[in-house]
Amino acid sequence: MMVVKAGGGKGIHYEAVCDEIAALQQRGEQPILVHGGSHLTNELAEALGHNPHFVTSPSGFTSRFTDPQTMGIFMMAYCGKTNKQIVEGLQQRGINAIGLSGIDGKLWVGKQKSAIRVVENGKTRILRGNLTGKVESVNTDLLNSLLQSGFLPVLCPPAMTSEGVAINVDGDRAAAITATAMQADQLVILSNVPGVMKDITQPSSRISEIRRTDLEDISQTFAQGRMKIKLLAAAAAIDGGVKRVVIADARLDNCISRALQGEGTSITA
Repeated sequence: MMVVKAGGGKGIHYEAVCDEIAALQQRGEQPILVHGGSHLTNELAEALGHNPHFVTSPSGFTSRFTDPQTMGIFMMAYCGKTNKQIVEGLQQRGINAIGLSGIDGKLWVGKQKSAIRVVENGKTRILRGNLTGKVESVNTDLLNSLLQSGFLPVLCPPAMTSEGVAINVDGDRAAAITATAMQADQLVILSNVPGVMKDITQPSSRISEIRRTDLEDISQTFAQGRMKIKLLAAAAAIDGGVKRVVIADARLDNCISRALQGEGTSITA
């Protein structure tokens, strides 16, 4: 079992991801694909006159502030265009993919963080009305039923609360808890960077291997922006029993094969 998370940043090569996912299933693997859609969400938000609002927590993690209007745009980008285009691409390759968001069948359930602490202009303040949260449980019965019936699940945020409220959740961390719940051997996180780098301007500074015991130090010393969340997801997956997490580049042909062969950052216990 392998869970693959394809990011939603600019430049993601979804055609290559579809090629690789199809090849994995045709070789007898049982992949689950989780995807993002952040770049398209930004484009749609700007086109609709509702500019994206990103906030940074006191601990340095950056996230999208999601008010009700942003949630609607978010669903258009993730559940609508991106999800269905990936499903279409897999179907064209002979793979019977099925696209679901975390709210379908209560696939991903978590708690809403309606009030968050953020740092703006050097000051900490509280923002309310935020439809974000964190996945706490996965409907493994649904995923196993789909896999046993020959479907390939293509999953994306949002998740939902137990009260039925849609919440924006981080896709990397959702993929990590999905990998843990499904007892996956590997989690591959594909993004628009070559891996964890000591200097983000120098691809040659990529760190090829990280042990779990060194993960926090690496994150504090080198990780910037979204990479901090990817390393948090990697730590959660390893702690949950996933044997290996690879962070690699989704802008390349054969991106998953390259990741598994060492062209990324491999994280193990």
